[in-house]
Amino acid sequence: MKKLLIILTILLSLSISHNSFAAQTIKLGVVTKPGSAQNIVAEKFKELIEKYSNGNYEVKIFHSKSIGNETEILQQIQMNTIQMGVITGGPFDTFDPIVRVINYPFLFKDSAQADAILDGPLGKEILDDLATVGFKGLCFSENGFRNLTNNKRAIKNAGEVAGLKIRVMASPLHKSIWQALGANPTPMPWPIYSELEQGVIDGQENPLWVMEVYKFFEIQKYMTMTRHVYSPHINVASMIWWKTLKPADQEIIQRAITEAAVYQRKENRDKNGARLALLKDKGMTIEENPDLASFRAKVADLKDMDLFKKPKVQTLLLKMIEASK
Repeated sequence: MKKLLIILTILLSLSISHNSFAAQTIKLGVVTKPGSAQNIVAEKFKELIEKYSNGNYEVKIFHSKSIGNETEILQQIQMNTIQMGVITGGPFDTFDPIVRVINYPFLFKDSAQADAILDGPLGKEILDDLATVGFKGLCFSENGFRNLTNNKRAIKNAGEVAGLKIRVMASPLHKSIWQALGANPTPMPWPIYSELEQGVIDGQENPLWVMEVYKFFEIQKYMTMTRHVYSPHINVASMIWWKTLKPADQEIIQRAITEAAVYQRKENRDKNGARLALLKDKGMTIEENPDLASFRAKVADLKDMDLFKKPKVQTLLLKMIEASK
């Protein structure tokens, strides 16, 4: 009997020891399919955090809208149903209006300027403010500069946008941009291939990688290199979850996601030349030098809209505009 108790005690001890070292699962949501910009960040983060934590953390990636659209993913992160997400800037509009400043039209001249500002103190203001609505803002990765595509006509200046039915994200700012340009903006969740193919919408606006990965060259004839908005992805965690972590774990998670973001931004930019060549080869008519002054003129007054009236939002927007001159 005594030997049996000793054996049971040893087995119980081994079981407790095993359970205490079981890997913790981080659930991470992205709306896009493998190969997309968000997924590249997510997969690189998975690789790095599992390495840096010596297997103490594992990452389960929920992709391809398997747990909802980006707004629904953000809601789940707030509740800690999932712990992390790589999310386009636009859907944050309804959670924290300060995020609108990074989607302000024609704000950044190029990628280097976007990095310098978003990786600096002004970007940190945005990431830190997300704590007020339940998110730990970690860093910025990249969607990229957005360009207009449509199936109606070649667009060389802003006046030719009039009347086009353009899909936009669920973002009051993005809707306002296209209203100012004379289009008929239509908020619509991702993906949108069928809607474009069936003519429910005339066009859409996204970075070059989207045209390639989602094969929009099959269903969109015209592209205009408007580069009207630099669109980052914001990598966030549930603040509920974040507060339960030890500082050492917070540090390696921050390190892993930041390195993943830097890796993805470089990879995305390195491929853009080949993507443009592919789209031309696939038959798209591309206007590489549109009259951008005409576009800028139509959206110049957006900074005075109610969307930016909150003092902290207005203050940060003016700082951003000054920094990007």
